This record gives sequence, structure tokens and C-alpha cells, in this order.
Amino acid sequence: MEKYLMAVDAGTGSVRVILFDTLGNELLCIQSEWTHHEDKRYPGSMDFNINNNIEIIIGLIKETLAYSNVNPENIVAISTTSMREAIVLYDENGKELWACANVDSRSNDEVANLNKISDTIETELHQISGQTFSLGAIPRILWVKKNIPETYDKIKYVTMLNDWITYLLTGVISVEPSNGCTTGLFDLKKRVWEPTISEKVGLRNDIFPVVNESGTIIGHVTEEFAALTGLSTQTLVVAGGGDAQLGCIGMGVIGEGDAAVLGGSFWQYEYTTNQVEINDSCKVRVNCHAIPDTWQYEAIAFFPGLIMRWFRDTFCELEAFLQKQTGESIYAQMENRANDVPAGSHGMVCTFSDKMNYFSWKHAAPSFIDFKFDSSFNKATFYRAIMENAAFVTKGNIEEVSKVTNTSPEAIVFGGGASKSDLWCQILADVLNKKVKVPVVKEATALGAAICAGVGAGVYGSFNEAIGKVVKFEKTFEPNEANQFIYEELYKKWEAIYKVQLGLADQGYTEHMWIAPGL
Repeated sequence: MEKYLMAVDAGTGSVRVILFDTLGNELLCIQSEWTHHEDKRYPGSMDFNINNNIEIIIGLIKETLAYSNVNPENIVAISTTSMREAIVLYDENGKELWACANVDSRSNDEVANLNKISDTIETELHQISGQTFSLGAIPRILWVKKNIPETYDKIKYVTMLNDWITYLLTGVISVEPSNGCTTGLFDLKKRVWEPTISEKVGLRNDIFPVVNESGTIIGHVTEEFAALTGLSTQTLVVAGGGDAQLGCIGMGVIGEGDAAVLGGSFWQYEYTTNQVEINDSCKVRVNCHAIPDTWQYEAIAFFPGLIMRWFRDTFCELEAFLQKQTGESIYAQMENRANDVPAGSHGMVCTFSDKMNYFSWKHAAPSFIDFKFDSSFNKATFYRAIMENAAFVTKGNIEEVSKVTNTSPEAIVFGGGASKSDLWCQILADVLNKKVKVPVVKEATALGAAICAGVGAGVYGSFNEAIGKVVKFEKTFEPNEANQFIYEELYKKWEAIYKVQLGLADQGYTEHMWIAPGL
């Protein structure tokens, strides 16, 4: 009997259901873009629409089964992964009370109030949890406590988004460490909830479900969810993890010193270690990996994938028309043209994300700087500059992590949607002056979830065995020495310009692209 593994991957910009065989071959991927809307009453909010998004997930699973013609009984296990930081609150009956997506920033007042507790509270909690108040659950749950106290009083559990999907499948509410730790309510080293943190910040300490490591069997698909989707109740459901951590599993990045960049809506740089220490100079976040007794230093670049989507939807009407006529994607058309733009985009730089500073995390207004009114600065030049900006931020983030670890990786594994672009891969290699390896399976996060499913179901004896069987590399990009020299100089220019642009936003002359609550 042929066996299959299913992954449900809920990202910031889209959700997908992917079917794999046990050798890691992607058989089918059904995807839907989704949007998380701001509640106009609460500036900075990013609500997660539970009822609407349940229907999207159910529909994708049904489509996957219909198009694949796979017998549902041959899907031995399912696992889930999602954007980190998105949280769901439940009442005692398991009814969802409230949910928000990952970049929800409505809790300015709550962060300000937390910092009034003491000048050092954020630093103290960072050294326990690896997190700050920028993206964590603490300010958001405090916001619920203040603004909708009737909801706060009903809270029985808090979970992450991937845990919520597992709950839909099984009826079991639980949390796994790789995403659960991003709440800021975990003891990072012990990989469990730390109730004293809740007490220190004024939250209840009785809303924490059981913790299961990634790869643990949670249950079977329930009869109710099987009836809605066509799945089999014989299929096991296995704890998954946060998107970046499972992406690393899907790229084989689980050993000491292994490093990866995941290029999706956000770009995450992940540096893996078997021992974790957090000191006062650490400006990045530290997370539990989805591998037991393993951690990762992480630095994040905001929105490279979403910026490309914005550029596509806003400026590429002609390419959209040609895509319908020829079948060549908008991205492929733009890449062909951007290949003809020289490294450095004729000296133009753009400001989107800044390098990570977890304690003062903010980004300048989006801008393109130092372009001229001649034909050299065409649509392809702007497109390439966006690519180069993402690579510059990544370079800065790697340097920040290296200050903490006193090491820097020799090579980077590059996965996610951006790694489908040969040009972006080469730009990254040139800017970083490092070898860039690209796995065969670009949607590494989904493959990581499939590996978790397979480990839990006993298809693989261990994560190492699974990676040995299913993770393969397609291409390696070596840095181009001439381009690297150009980018080294342009990076200095980018740093200087970004500092000025950020100052303009701080002074109120422009609007920050994103700013953490309370800053």
C-alpha cells in the first residue's frame, strides 16, 4: 500500500495543503491566498477570521483529495505548521473566543504599561523566554483583558495557529514548543510554560494547555472533521511547529552551526545550536527548534515576499496580460528583465525592512532612493532593487546573530518561495559572500511538517533518518567576486541611507513601514 503524508501550512499571505509521498516528493499543492483585516476601531489590529478561515482550510483539503485521487485511508498522518505569533484564545468548551494574525500591533498601551513595571522587565524576560514584547502574546492578551474583559474572563486556553489547526483535526487542545515559545510565556531552556512570567506581567497563569514536542502523536482525525473534509478517521494527527522551524527541518538544518534563510512573506535567518545562552547584547530572538534539545537564534526581515506581491499586483498589468496569453508567470517575466540590470541596480537602493533590533524594532517608510529620470531606471531596475534590499537586510541580520554566537556559517541553505528565483539566489550569494544551497523541495516548511507527520507515525525512525531520505539539494550558487565588491560598497550606502530614513520616520516626517507596539 502506497503511503502518503499531508501538511497544512498556514502562512501570513496564504494557506496551503500539500500531499507528499514518504520519499519527500510533493504530489499536489492546493493553495488559497487570504487576508487578515484591520478592525477600524483598533489601529494596528490584524484580526484572524476563525469562521471564514476554517471554511478555506476545509475546502483546500477537499480539493486535495479530489484532485489527487488518493485514497484517504492511505494518508497515514497529517501535521500542521503556521506563521508564528498568531494566537487563538478558547473558552472551557473549546470554542474560539478571539484570534489575531502575527503582525497585530494594536497593543501600544499595554507595552507602555509593561515597561512601567520596571526599566529592565523586557530584558529580564528576554533572558528567560528569548522573546520581547514586539511580537509576543503578552501585550495582546493584556489588550484583551483591558478592552474586552468579558472575553478575557472566559479564557481557558491559549494556543498558536498551527495548534488550532491540529485542534480542528483532533479535538485536542495542545501546544508545541517551537511556536509556543514565541508567546514569550515559555521557559526557553526547559521548553515549557513559565507561570512566573504571567504573574510578573499581570496575566492569569491557568490558561496554558499541555505541551507536546513536535513529532508527537496528538490523536486521530475526528469523525466530525472527516465528514467535513473526506479525510479518514484512521489518519494520525501529529504535532507540527512554527513555519521557520519546520522549514529548517525540511531543509535538513538541524545540526550545530547549520544556518538557513527562509524566503516567504517574511524572511527569517535561522542559526542552529545545541546550547543556548542569552546575554544583554543579544538583539535577536531565540526560539526552541522543532527538534528536541535544539534551539535557534533568529533574525527577521519584514515583508520581502509581500512586497513582491504588492509590486506584482500594482505595476505588472502588462505582465499579467502576457501571463494569460503565454502561460509565463509574472515573476518569471520580471526576472528575465531584471537579469539584464547590472548588480547594484545602477546605484539605486530601497528601504523596506531594517536589520533586526528586538528591543527597538521599527522600519523606515518604504522608499526608492537615488534613481534618475532615464531609461536605465525602468520597472526591472526597481524589481531588482527590491531583491537586493532583502539580501542587504539578511546580511545585516547574519552579522547581528554572529555578534552573539561568535561564529558565522560557511554556507546558507535557502528555501521558501523566493528560492525558486535563480536571480534572487545569486544576489543572496553575492551580497553575503557565502555559498547558497537550494533544496529540491522549495516549500520546505510543508516538507518539514510532512517529516513531523512521518516521524510521529513511525514512517521514519527519527528526524535524522527522515532528512537522510527526503532532503535533497538541487543547486548551489557560488558568490561572484566582482558582484560581491559592488554589493559591499552598496551595502554601506544602504546602511547610511536607512539610518537617515529611519530618523525621518522617528521625527514624524514619514510613516514607519512597521513599528513594534509601545515604541
